[in-house]
Amino acid sequence: MNGPMVIKIGGSTLGSADTTFADVAAFANAGDIPVVVHGGGAEASRWLEAMHIPSRFERGLRVTDAAVLPVVVAVFAGLVNKRIVAAINAAGARALGFCGADGRVLECRIAHPDLGFVGEPVAVNPAPIEALRVAGVVPVIGPIGCVPAPGADQLVNVNADTVAGNIAAAVGARRLVFLTDVDGVRGPDGERIPDLTAARARQLISDGTISGGMIPKVEACLHALALGIEVQIVDGRVPGALRQLDGSGTVFRP
Repeated sequence: MNGPMVIKIGGSTLGSADTTFADVAAFANAGDIPVVVHGGGAEASRWLEAMHIPSRFERGLRVTDAAVLPVVVAVFAGLVNKRIVAAINAAGARALGFCGADGRVLECRIAHPDLGFVGEPVAVNPAPIEALRVAGVVPVIGPIGCVPAPGADQLVNVNADTVAGNIAAAVGARRLVFLTDVDGVRGPDGERIPDLTAARARQLISDGTISGGMIPKVEACLHALALGIEVQIVDGRVPGALRQLDGSGTVFRP
């Protein structure tokens, strides 16, 4: 597949002393314009705490009520998004940031009433993403979507890993790379597993080999894999990680 690389930058690596933004700029300047999707949950939690608004999670998703929603929209679509744009620009490429609600790029439905304003993607409209790439500009996408409605669309908070998988499928990505704070999935012997199938990954979750915080990472990979996208987990803290993908991390292949 000759589509773009989609790079998901997680909160665990965001702002770490790595070369992610320089790597993104190097791809762009070589004519291989990547698509960047980001999270930033830790930053949202800090702002919510400063405003004395409690953070609560259900099934790994932030419960987003009427008090939480304006903060996560401001942080994801604003502060974190523009920091990444500024960093890529400073690294020598051109980047433009927006969220999934802009241009109705990411149309959603409410995921579950208990979660409040949390969206589940139902459609991706990739035209704005492709227009930026054609213009030589790196799209930087924050995980806010919209539920279309008469009068005004409803803004919703969307899991950034899920956003990355759906956008990767919509743009025909050749690979989705999750930058995390681990060097890949480890097997029962503690060694990194270079390649995983969906069946093997589910078996490792079932027997407890994959546990804790690695479970949602792997489930996000399986979501993208189900959409037909090859996925790779790599350690985003390693300098040059994006330019040294061969042989690193764990690759999930369709």
